Amino acid sequence: MKQWWRETLARLLGAPIVMLLISIATVQIGSSIAKDLYSAAAPLTVAWLRLGAAAVILGLVTRPRLTGRTAADWGWVTAYGACMAAMNVTFYLAIERIPVGMAVTLEFLGPLGVSVALSRRLRDLAWVGLAAVGVALLGFAPGDLDPVGVLGALAAGALWAGYILLAGPTGRRWAGVDGVAVAFWIGFLGVTPLMLAAGAFPAPSLHVWLVGAAVGLFSSVVPYGIEMGVMRRIEPRIFGILMSLEPAVAALAALLLLGETLRPVEILAMACVVAASIGVVRTARKTTATGTELAADEGA
Repeated sequence: MKQWWRETLARLLGAPIVMLLISIATVQIGSSIAKDLYSAAAPLTVAWLRLGAAAVILGLVTRPRLTGRTAADWGWVTAYGACMAAMNVTFYLAIERIPVGMAVTLEFLGPLGVSVALSRRLRDLAWVGLAAVGVALLGFAPGDLDPVGVLGALAAGALWAGYILLAGPTGRRWAGVDGVAVAFWIGFLGVTPLMLAAGAFPAPSLHVWLVGAAVGLFSSVVPYGIEMGVMRRIEPRIFGILMSLEPAVAALAALLLLGETLRPVEILAMACVVAASIGVVRTARKTTATGTELAADEGA
């Protein structure tokens, strides 16, 4: 009996869909852990710790080749890293003011917009309309969401869209995950002066540093490690559909870890955005879906 359970568990953990769901869960658990750390560190500090942990771990694992690179190679990866860092910072500033699930929902409009722009199908305008309905519902909700938090989440979504568009050119110039590792270092070094200017350097607390490292591990290192393997074994369409569940997973993680609840109108708004994202993925051409869906993994 014990052997049967071991074999069953091994098969489940080896299934690409299960692994992708684990990846999605770790990203959103990382977001909730990050917000929980705000009692001891500023959002900018937590974002810096996440970038630094991911840069160190991925750098040690991948050992990217830095010599013999052209100016164009460095230009693309620098833009990629800057976009990644800004996305993380704006998202962490957003979840300081609004629930994590709502922030991820608004942020998800970025990759949704890229999917629609690349699909070039008129029917996708209907899905855009559904997503717009979801966002509009938030404007009629009693007890308005903090506008600064909303703007931060929307800015993170726009940066996520830029991150997706930069992923392709960067990946073609940097083999494997070399570009990602270098981008994390660029983002980490770029945020450092801002953090020092804001006086947000982490306190000499083992708790803050360890939890910050855990955020980097959960939100960046583990998802990249899983998804690099999963993307070779799963249809891009299925990948995109599962990634569309991120707002709902974010809300569930925040409920369990932070006790954050969403009002019915906010849940309805989230459902509209999730449904729109799934609809776009299902109707998009495979040739355009591949590039878009594979890049929609870092997000929050």
